[in-house]
Amino acid sequence: MSKADKRFARGEYETAIELYKADVAKGKNTAQSNYRVAEAYRLSNRIEQAEGYYKAALDGGVKNADAGFYYGLALKANGKFDEAATQLETYTQSGGNRTLAARAEMEARNARAATQVMAMRSNNEVTALDQVNTPAAEFSSTIMPDTKELVFASGREGKKYAGNGEGLNDLFAVKFDDMAKMTGGTVRKLDPIFNSEDKHEASATYSPDGKMMVFARSNNGSKKGYLSVDLWASYFKAGAWTEPALINVNDRTADDFSPVFSLDGQTLYFASGRKGGQGGNDLYKATLGANGRFSPAENLGSDVNTAGNENFPAVAPDGTLYFSSDGHPGLGKLDIFAVEKGKVKNLGTPINSNGDDFAPYFTAKDAGVFSSNRSGGKGSDDLYMFRRKPLKLVTFFADGTVVERNEKTGETLPLANETVSIQGSKGQKMDVTTDAEGKFSIKLDSASNYTLLADRDGYFTARTTLSTVGKTPAQDQLANEMNDIRMPVKLSLTKIVKNKAIVMENIFYDYNKWDIRPDAAVELDKLVETLNDNPKITIELSSHTDSRGKDAYNMTLSQKRAQSAVDYIVSKGVDKARITAKGYGETKPVIKTAKTEDQYQKNRRTEFKVTKIAE
Repeated sequence: MSKADKRFARGEYETAIELYKADVAKGKNTAQSNYRVAEAYRLSNRIEQAEGYYKAALDGGVKNADAGFYYGLALKANGKFDEAATQLETYTQSGGNRTLAARAEMEARNARAATQVMAMRSNNEVTALDQVNTPAAEFSSTIMPDTKELVFASGREGKKYAGNGEGLNDLFAVKFDDMAKMTGGTVRKLDPIFNSEDKHEASATYSPDGKMMVFARSNNGSKKGYLSVDLWASYFKAGAWTEPALINVNDRTADDFSPVFSLDGQTLYFASGRKGGQGGNDLYKATLGANGRFSPAENLGSDVNTAGNENFPAVAPDGTLYFSSDGHPGLGKLDIFAVEKGKVKNLGTPINSNGDDFAPYFTAKDAGVFSSNRSGGKGSDDLYMFRRKPLKLVTFFADGTVVERNEKTGETLPLANETVSIQGSKGQKMDVTTDAEGKFSIKLDSASNYTLLADRDGYFTARTTLSTVGKTPAQDQLANEMNDIRMPVKLSLTKIVKNKAIVMENIFYDYNKWDIRPDAAVELDKLVETLNDNPKITIELSSHTDSRGKDAYNMTLSQKRAQSAVDYIVSKGVDKARITAKGYGETKPVIKTAKTEDQYQKNRRTEFKVTKIAE
C-alpha cells in the first residue's frame, strides 16, 4: 500500500487527499488516484467537492463499478439535478450493485422532483447566528433547562481531525442577553466531564426536568477504544453531573448519534446506521423505563426512513417530528423535513438550500435554530436562527357602481338605492344597496368566483362576474400585515324598449349553412342568460343577409338560420313560447347602398327585439 492508501484506510482523509492529488500531478495511477480523492471527499461529508474527481476517474477508465453512482450523487449535491438524474438512471441500467441500483433509482426520481421542491417556500426568515459562528463547525443545538443556555457542538478548540482537517467537536454553551433575538452573551465550553481531547462530542439533549443529559461521543480511532459513535448519558445528582456512561440503546457495530428527547422525556429519538434498517442512517426511538433503562430501539419505518440517510430528529412544541434527510426529494444534500399527518413534507426555502441543512431545534412555537453549511457562512457548518414571519393577510372587496345607460347618447347616470345581488360559486348569497352616488362595497372571500346582478323593472338585468381566484399576491409583495385589495366593478342597466332591434355580435354561419357553430353558440348562450335574467320578456330573433344572391334564396336561408338559433336557445331550457324565429333575407339592410365587404358584413347580422313585456 502507498502512503496515500494507508492514510485512506485509517480514515485520515484530509492527508490522503493531498497525497492522491500529488500522485495525479505526477501522472501516477491517475484514474484510481482521482477516484480515491473523490471517495475521500465523500467519506468526509464533502461530496460536492468530489464531482470533478469522479468525472476524471470515469473519463480515465477507473475500474470501480460504483463510481458512476457516487458521481451522480455529487452532481445532485451541486444542484445539477438533470445531469444527476441522467447519470443515476444510467447506473441503474449498468448491472452494478443491486442495493445501489435501487437507491440510484430513488435518487434519480428525487433529482427529477427537485425543481418542484425549489419552488416551495415557507414563510420563515433565516438569520445567521454570527455572534456564535466561527470558521470551525457549529451545529446541533438545544436549550439547557435550568440555565436556559443554548448548548451546541463546535470544532473551534479541538485538535485537528484527520478525517476532514477540521477540529474535533466539543460541547459549548451560550446564555444570550436577549434570548428572543439570540444576541449578546459569551460562549463557554462545557465541563471537561462532557468533553474529551481525542474524541468528538455533539448533539446534547436534556430530559424536561434537566436531570438527564444524553449526547453523542465518537471513538478515538484506537483499537482499544470504542469503534463507533455511541450515545452516552450523564445525570445531575447532588449538585453535580455524573461521569457519562453508555446507554443501552447503542449498537456497538454501528454509529448511533443525534439523540433528542420527546416533550415528556419518555421517548428518545436518535439516528443509527445499524443493520436491518431501510438503508444508510435511519431514525429510531426507544422508551425510557422506570428503571432508567431504555426499551429496545424501534425503527420509525419506511414512511420516514429511506435508502438514503435520515439524521437529527427534533420534536416541535406541538409534538410534530422534524428530521434531516438526503433520501426524500430535496435540494441536493441534507434537507429538513416535517412529518405532518403521517406524510413527510420538505420545508422548502429559505430553511433548505443546496448545502446540508440539518439539526433543527425549536426554542418557541414558530422559532428556533438549525445548522447548515450553505454558502455565505463563516466556514464549515454554521448555526442559523429561523423565525416564522407573521402571515400577511388579504381581504378582498368588490367596489361597484350601478348606472343607467342612455342608449341614444351613451351617457350614464348613477342609480341610488339599487339592490345588487352577489352569488358565490361556493353557495354564498349576499345583497347590497347602492348609496346616493350609485356605489356599493362588499367583502369577498379569497379563491372564489362571483356573479353580480342588478335588477330593475323595465330594464334589462345587468350581470357581471368577478373572481378572486389567483389574485392573492405573494407575501413579499404585501406592504402591511392587513391588506385590502379592492376590485372595481360596474353594472349598467339599460331600458327595455319594445320592438327596438339589438344586434348580436359574432353570430356567424358557414357559407350556405345554418348550423350553429361553436363561436356562435357562445354568443347565443349570452342571450339565454338574458332571457333567464328577464323572465317577463318575449322576443323575436331575426336573421338578415346582405343583398347579394337571389331574394327568395336569401329569405329562405335567413329563416333557417333564425330558426336554428331559436332551436338552440330552446334546447337550453327557454320556453319556446317566449321566442320567435324570423328571417328577413335582404329586406332590412342597415346600409342600403352597401358596396364594401365591411358594409355587407354589417347587413349580415342576427338581432333580437323585445315584442312583449308581461305585467
